[in-house]
Amino acid sequence: MTDLPADTTAPAAPERQTAARVALYDALLSLKTRQEMDAFLADLCTPAEVRAFAERWAVARLLDEKSKSYREIALEAGTSPTTVVRVARFLKEMPHQGYRLVLDRTPKKA
Repeated sequence: MTDLPADTTAPAAPERQTAARVALYDALLSLKTRQEMDAFLADLCTPAEVRAFAERWAVARLLDEKSKSYREIALEAGTSPTTVVRVARFLKEMPHQGYRLVLDRTPKKA
């Protein structure tokens, strides 16, 4: 039996993934304006990815208002009811609480 070559398609080592994630976070934290964020995200993400981020954020804000049904939120945010349920689950149950952190820091609409 012959030796097979090393798998070059294996995922990056966890240390490299962590370093790459930290570098991304540092890059995001370096941005100072909406225009800078827009330019960076336009280069980093596909238009569909940026749209998905914006939809999820709109859903989180609408859920935080606690005044609409999931169906109404899906229609207003232009997303699926499945996305609304997923965001609601992260808001209520997940330990990260990233949505909550930013919602609490963001001024409410008048």
